[in-house]
Amino acid sequence: MTQTLEVTQAAEVTQAAEVTQAVERPLQTAKPALGRGLLLLMSVATGLSVAGNYFAQPLLDLMGRELRLSTTMAALIVTAAQVGYALGLMLLVPLGDLVERRRLAVSLFGATAAFLVLTALAPNGSILLLGTALTALTSVAAQVVVPYAVTLAAPEQRGRVVGTVMTGLLLGALLARTASGALSELGGWRTVYWVNAVLMIVVAVLLRRHLPKLHTPAGLRYPALLRSTFALFRTEPLLRWRAGIAALSLASFNVLWTAVTFLLAGTYGWSEGAIGLFGLVGVAGALSTLAAGRLADRGFVQWLTGAGTALLALSWLAVGAGGASMWWLIGGVLVLNVAQSSLLNANQNVIYALRPEIRNRLNSAFMTAFFAGGATGSALTSIVWVSAGWTGVSVLGGSLATGTFVLWVLERVRTHA
Repeated sequence: MTQTLEVTQAAEVTQAAEVTQAVERPLQTAKPALGRGLLLLMSVATGLSVAGNYFAQPLLDLMGRELRLSTTMAALIVTAAQVGYALGLMLLVPLGDLVERRRLAVSLFGATAAFLVLTALAPNGSILLLGTALTALTSVAAQVVVPYAVTLAAPEQRGRVVGTVMTGLLLGALLARTASGALSELGGWRTVYWVNAVLMIVVAVLLRRHLPKLHTPAGLRYPALLRSTFALFRTEPLLRWRAGIAALSLASFNVLWTAVTFLLAGTYGWSEGAIGLFGLVGVAGALSTLAAGRLADRGFVQWLTGAGTALLALSWLAVGAGGASMWWLIGGVLVLNVAQSSLLNANQNVIYALRPEIRNRLNSAFMTAFFAGGATGSALTSIVWVSAGWTGVSVLGGSLATGTFVLWVLERVRTHA
C-alpha cells in the first residue's frame, strides 16, 4: 500500500511538472521576441481597436439627420457600443486561455475591420446599431493584446510594458472623437469607419507576421472556461479588491466626462467642436501611464495605488470649483486623468502578477468589473445632473473617488492582518 501511494504521488508530481513546463515553455520562448518595434505595434493596435467604440459620439447629429433616426435611436448607438464591449469582455477575452493567442488576436482584428465596413455601409438605423454592437464586441482584441504583451515581457519590465500598451489604448479612446469629427468634415460621418477598417486590416496583417505564437491551454471546455473566469472573484481576494477599486475609479472618471459636456455647452457656451477638443486635456493622463509603469517596475505599485486614489479624490475639489472657473476645471481634469491612468496601471500590474497561466481570464474578470463601474457612473450622472447640476455631479464624483481610497486602505489592512 505504501509503495503504491509513493508511486501515485511520484506520478502526480511528474504530471504537475510536465504541466508546469508546458505552460512555461511558450512563455520562455516568447519573451525575447518583445522588442521595441513589436511593443509599439501592439500599443498602436490597441488604440485603433478601441477607437471604433467612440467614433459615433460626436457624430450622432449627422447620423440622425442622414438616416432619419429618432433621438432615442441615436442615443442607442452609444449604448450598443457599451453593451457589445461588455459582452466581448465576458465571452471572448477568456478564449486567450483556450486557443492560440496570435490566431485569436488576428481573427478579432479582422472581424472588427469587417464590422466597421458594415457600419460604414449602414443604410438605416437598425444596421447601424448592429454594426456598432458587433464592432464593439470584437474590439476587445485590445484586451487580448494587453495580457499577451505582459506574457511576452520579462517580469522586471511588466510595468513598462503595461504602461506602453495602455498608453496606446487610452490615446485611441481619447483621440477617436477628435479624429471622427475632423474626418466627418472631409467626407461625411462614414469616412472615419472606412479609414479605421483599412487600418485594422493593416494591423491584422502586421500582427500575423510579427507576433510569436503563444498557446497556454487551460485544459477546459468553453462553458467551463467561462464559469472558471467568474469563479476567480471567489478564489482570488486581490482580484476582488482591485476590481472594486477599478470599478469605483472608472465610475468617478465617467461622471466627469459624461457631465462636462453639459457644463461646457451650458455655463461656458462652447460649440460642439470646442467641446470635442477639450478631450485633449486627457492626453496628459494617457502619457502618464509610461511613468507609472516604470515606477511599478521599481516596486512602487502600492505607492502608485495610494497616490492615485488620493489624487483622484482631491482632484474633485478643483473640478467642483470648475463650475465657475475654467482654470480650476482644466487643472482638476488634468490631475484626475493622471490619477486614473496611474491607478489603472497599478491595478493591472497587481492582477497580471497573480497567476500568469490564467492571465486572460483574470483580465476578463477585472475588465468586466471595471467597465460595469464606468457604465454605472455614467447612468448616475444623468440623474444627478438633472436634479442637482454641477454641484451634485461633483459630490457624486468625489464620493466615488473617495471610495477608491477607502477600498485601498481596507485592502492593505485585510491583506496584512
